[in-house]
Amino acid sequence: MSGADAGDHREEEHEVDVDALYKPPPEKSIDEMLQQDTNDESLKKYKEALLGKATQEKIILEPEDPRKVLVKKLALLVEGRNDMELDLSGDISKLKEQTQCIKEGVHYKIRIDFNVQREIVHGLKYVQKTYRKGIQVDKMKQMVGSYAPSLEMHSFTTPGEEAPSGMVARGHYTVKSLFTDDDNNEHLKWEWSFEIKKDWK
Repeated sequence: MSGADAGDHREEEHEVDVDALYKPPPEKSIDEMLQQDTNDESLKKYKEALLGKATQEKIILEPEDPRKVLVKKLALLVEGRNDMELDLSGDISKLKEQTQCIKEGVHYKIRIDFNVQREIVHGLKYVQKTYRKGIQVDKMKQMVGSYAPSLEMHSFTTPGEEAPSGMVARGHYTVKSLFTDDDNNEHLKWEWSFEIKKDWK
């Protein structure tokens, strides 16, 4: 082993999982946030600007759903083609049967539409694991951000990705998707699938 190789090996030994070391701040409700530093007028105005209507009233879009994040739709975006959409507001157990066709080598993005109700959600993340024949072949983790309850729907779009190409890459893939946050709440977990082909259907 060369000196450079030994140095690389030592660096690998000292690599740590940043996510494992990160400790999120304690989860606080909107009411708790508003009660803090009530004598600081500038801070009060900042909070009102940040939280908007959430400071005035409890925003609940779907009273029967206790979740803070309501994930509504996932869309595959390919320039020059109509969006391929998955409805996440209904029976998500059937999504695996709705295989999306993707042409090999195309550039695509994933957009997720969601609402936030009841309380602020901190450090929202989108995690996606892709499998082929039961073996994980890819993992994506994207920070989505922190959101206050709102009547408006939010959208998050991932950076661009390139679909694999070549005869070996063609075939059926299963995806396990998860919307979680800094407090490890699982807002929605679902599975879907796509097939890479030589050309569009």
